[in-house]
Amino acid sequence: MTERVFLDTDVLLAAHDLDAGERRAIADQVVRQLWEDQTGVLSVLVLHEFYAALVSGPASPVPRRAARELVDAYSVWPIVSLDAADLLAASEIEERHRLSIRDAMILSAARKGRATLLLSSHIAPARHITGLEIRNPFA
Repeated sequence: MTERVFLDTDVLLAAHDLDAGERRAIADQVVRQLWEDQTGVLSVLVLHEFYAALVSGPASPVPRRAARELVDAYSVWPIVSLDAADLLAASEIEERHRLSIRDAMILSAARKGRATLLLSSHIAPARHITGLEIRNPFA
């Protein structure tokens, strides 16, 4: 079975941030590889945060139409939608691992999407939570 890789918003954003320097190069390579291997997984939460950051970014916001086109392009990846049961599971992850509810929701989405690896610079790397390896691609 091919490893499924869940991307957190920060990695996806970095791949599209022209001012991110080395972070952009790393994230761009990660995203390109996931496109090529067809192993990337996202969630509605990640796409929401991605869109919101693009259109309201402090430096130079992306036009809404262009942001929608990017979200649409990523919609060919497996997209995880969360429901109330997932929120309850995330609240247990939050409590057990002392994470923010947002990070616990990301973990819950990655698990629901059957990912084995979560790429994020926001969630503590080198941990295994709910069967997921968490790795910071920028470290």
